[in-house]
Amino acid sequence: MITSKHFYPNESDKRIMVKKDKLEINNWTDELEFLNKEIEFYLDIEDSIIQSSKLYQELHHIRRENALMLAALYKYDNTVSKAIECDTIACDAYYLNHHEKKRDGYLALIQNYRNLKLKVLSQILIQAKS
Repeated sequence: MITSKHFYPNESDKRIMVKKDKLEINNWTDELEFLNKEIEFYLDIEDSIIQSSKLYQELHHIRRENALMLAALYKYDNTVSKAIECDTIACDAYYLNHHEKKRDGYLALIQNYRNLKLKVLSQILIQAKS
């Protein structure tokens, strides 16, 4: 693991918060891009081993949700720097609440994906025992 200093003592609190938010968004998009690859593997497994139309639809649905979330996060990443320009508490609160909503959406998608992943893995196990 490469460690680097992301924050410096002479930086303003706003600049640090924006950097922190951008790092978090980058982590989210990295994770969602990996999920894209994983979902493709699960779709192949579903097609060749499980062959359940319900599971197939659920996998395609989560893949679509993932793609939409990725697009929204890439767009958000391009606008988050505008928070530095805030000069009122209301503006700061807007960006803070907006970021929290993005986090909640990301976490909900991850939870839905994990539940679906457990379904796929349990079906693989059932097929292996057959």
